Amino acid sequence: MQKFVLRLSETWALCGGVLLLMIMLVTSINVAGFTLNRVAGVFGGSVSGLPGYEDFVSLAVACAALMFLPLCQARRGHVAVDLFVALFPETVRLMLDRAWLATTFVLAVFLAYWMTIGLFETQSDNVLSPVLGWSVWPFYIPGVISLCLWALVAAIQTVGDSGHV
Repeated sequence: MQKFVLRLSETWALCGGVLLLMIMLVTSINVAGFTLNRVAGVFGGSVSGLPGYEDFVSLAVACAALMFLPLCQARRGHVAVDLFVALFPETVRLMLDRAWLATTFVLAVFLAYWMTIGLFETQSDNVLSPVLGWSVWPFYIPGVISLCLWALVAAIQTVGDSGHV
């Protein structure tokens, strides 16, 4: 189960990376359009940027940012401050680590719950992106999946022997 969850976290983060590459590509094209517009303006021409650029980027970034959390948790990549804890006995450090892992699990479940509520409210309100008119609620789905996967990783680490997935 641990290896499956790790592979799932890696694949999910890879999907987030692909999404970031798409964001970078769209941003580069948009910047190139604005640059060409300035050059073309000198000669009386006009080149526009991508319509709806802000819609796509804001929705895609919201998805991609959360897609890295499960792998970060699996690799224990979150920031940890061990200034005083390093002085404690091993059993105390282990107990503190398990307590924080359990807290992380509860936090991820809490966030997933409220994001799911937000998804359903956004869907029922028929919220659309301002320029492109895309339904916003489907962009909540990767976030909910990310938070549930993050919670699963934290749960496995909480009960596991090494604290790693």
